[in-house]
Amino acid sequence: MPKLPVVRASELLRALKRLGFYKFHQSGSHIQLRRADGRKTTIPYHPSKEIKKGTLRAIINDLDLSVDELIKVLKK
Repeated sequence: MPKLPVVRASELLRALKRLGFYKFHQSGSHIQLRRADGRKTTIPYHPSKEIKKGTLRAIINDLDLSVDELIKVLKK
């Protein structure tokens, strides 16, 4: 299993949009994303800050993604 990547909030949002997620609500600096199949999550959006490892792990688990899938999408 690969290590979690270091990723900024803006990069994560862009990658999740490539996977078919869309922004359906925002409250302050928290963006809620949803996909047609019902998967959803909330990400803290501070564009230039890195997402903490525990938060990134929780987002990956919410979306039923693997670390490999996230890394592949981030590299595109």
